Amino acid sequence: MAPQLKIYVPPHPLIKHWLGVARDKNTPSTLFKTAMVELGRWLTYEAIREWLPTMDVTVETPLALAPATFLNPETKIAIIPILRAGLTLAEGSQTILPLASTYHLGMIRDEKTLNPTCYLNKLPTQFTADTHILILDPMLATGGTIILAMEEIIKRGGNPDLTRIISVVSAPPALQKLSANYPTLNIYSAMIDEQINDNGFIVPGLGDAGDRAFGTE
Repeated sequence: MAPQLKIYVPPHPLIKHWLGVARDKNTPSTLFKTAMVELGRWLTYEAIREWLPTMDVTVETPLALAPATFLNPETKIAIIPILRAGLTLAEGSQTILPLASTYHLGMIRDEKTLNPTCYLNKLPTQFTADTHILILDPMLATGGTIILAMEEIIKRGGNPDLTRIISVVSAPPALQKLSANYPTLNIYSAMIDEQINDNGFIVPGLGDAGDRAFGTE
């Protein structure tokens, strides 16, 4: 049976709460950014469940020996925020994975053609084959940006089987493109909305996440 892309919408009440805050057009910029940071935190919490290798050891408590499970310290983890708005998710994600390496990808979309271009690429020359990669892209809309990001990552040895994507809101066009090109991916999104408009924005979505987070509307 051919692999199929999996998308999870975690039912965590804090994810629902902060999504509601982010959606509200009356939310001020500072609180919107807080909402995005919190969504990054809780979606990362969900995304790494049963994903990162662990090791079983024995520790000594003040009273006796006890079994313990730790994350394997040799596991290489890469967090890749898509600029600008991905920076807000990264703040939350890094609280969950403080030892992960963070590599930035800056993407900009032509307002007329909706085609993305990469203006900043801080990916390593080569990922090791066992690197666990977490891409932070707040809006999966047309799919152009995330597909370009995946291409850049794979050029450098990134393994789609070990790659997970975090988004705040996703839409069918992006999910269909990812499914066709990278069916082994796992995506964690606070919500899947039904459509995108002629300007490539998700509806109802939450607007331009970068502008709203950094007060540049």
